Amino acid sequence: MSVVNPPICSPLRMHNICAALLAFLIASPALPTSAAGPLREALKERSTTGKNTSEAAPGQRQFLTHDGMTRSYVVRAPNELLQGNRRVPLVLVLHGGGGNAGNAEAMTGFTEKARQEGFIVVYPEGSGRMKDKLLTWNAGHCCGYAMENRVNDAGFINALIDRLIADFPVDPRRIYATGMSNGGMMSHRLGIELSHRITAIAPVVATLFGDERKPPHPVSAIMINGMLDASVPHRGGPPGGRFADAWDGAPAKPAVVQAQFWADAGNCGEPVKNESDAVIVQRYRCPAGRAVELYLVKDNGHAWPGGQTGSRMGDKPSTTINATDVIWDFFKTQTR
Repeated sequence: MSVVNPPICSPLRMHNICAALLAFLIASPALPTSAAGPLREALKERSTTGKNTSEAAPGQRQFLTHDGMTRSYVVRAPNELLQGNRRVPLVLVLHGGGGNAGNAEAMTGFTEKARQEGFIVVYPEGSGRMKDKLLTWNAGHCCGYAMENRVNDAGFINALIDRLIADFPVDPRRIYATGMSNGGMMSHRLGIELSHRITAIAPVVATLFGDERKPPHPVSAIMINGMLDASVPHRGGPPGGRFADAWDGAPAKPAVVQAQFWADAGNCGEPVKNESDAVIVQRYRCPAGRAVELYLVKDNGHAWPGGQTGSRMGDKPSTTINATDVIWDFFKTQTR
């Protein structure tokens, strides 16, 4: 299970699109024998081409076609999980705007967490003018290419989940989505549009915009925002940072509005607030089997707390908490 270094735009590519996107570089039951057999057979063949394929090939970029577009993703599945007969959790990690799978993997450290804890982690990739870099997600009001072209990213992720369940021992009751910035906004959208499939979400330094519809089914959510974030201000308002034009200009809602949105969707009560010198945590009183939490990290900007910097120009992550540890500790308590 390797880690790929994050991509960086070269100065020669710093045209308007690149500049705008750079601002957003910024996680059982037994597996039936009938399913285990095809899985093991599929693992004997591993795709090495850029063609559309359904072959299960952990560790390399794979492809599927959705809405006429060739989409890509990277699977990190600990080998020992593929030898047994248990279905295991699936964590989808969505890169920030302008990033890709390698960027998300290096920044979050979720591959190592998957190895330690025994789950499959998948890094889907957004779309863009280039095949493997400067990629974005259509989260409604953000960002870049995907937003402007109204790419159906929720549909892509829905099809990807089908593919992963077919190719790997994924437990359909434990499917989680997290992401940073534009990827965190997309995590919100997945929770809304795929509430029948996604068990819990964990948007990091992300936001809602106030025009989202209530999801048909409750989804547990943990949100982590930086109180020094100039790109996605935790108090809400217009997009900030040097390249705010990656959004459509819609003002962000305050971070607490994100939490209240999911609390309302889950019929949760008022939150219990705990504050230390470094972090503010709000945990809502939810019915059994649901949970909503908000972390406001006082010394974190637009970065993945406890992780790696997304780019050379990116904010330095706080070390107050490790977002990957916090998110997985939350995810593993949630099931359908």
